[in-house]
Amino acid sequence: MRNARALLTPAGFEGVAATVIDNNPGMDQGTADRIVVEALKFVDAAAQFPTVEIAPSKVVDEGWHALILHTELYAKLCESLGHFVHHYPERPDPERFDAHVITRTLATIEQAGYDTDSELWTDPTKSLVGVAAQCQHTGCSSGSGCGTVRPGQCATSGE
Repeated sequence: MRNARALLTPAGFEGVAATVIDNNPGMDQGTADRIVVEALKFVDAAAQFPTVEIAPSKVVDEGWHALILHTELYAKLCESLGHFVHHYPERPDPERFDAHVITRTLATIEQAGYDTDSELWTDPTKSLVGVAAQCQHTGCSSGSGCGTVRPGQCATSGE
């Protein structure tokens, strides 16, 4: 299995994990590290399979937000992966959670060569890990019109 943590330098990884902790007071370092690792796996899978409809869990989205805030690091990461993975947040809606999209996302991450941390990919109402992230995502792919997304829609990748 591949090591997602190796996609960033140790200093870059530590900076992103620190952002997760800053946004979630009281979160321990180990949980923040796990969240960032899963976000890296998600971004890599989205870049490798840009036409597959995938979306992060609410917990993993927190790590993706932290990555994006480190703009230069995120741009270089996406460049190294071959696709810029765009983020189009949607307002929170508990009815939007789609277990089928998460199942497909996990399968895609595994196809990209990673194991997954299933505890961080659960229904937000059942998650044991609370995060500050307030957006959610429905799944979509660049093959379903996401390449020309308007604000309020979801896109996992595109150019």
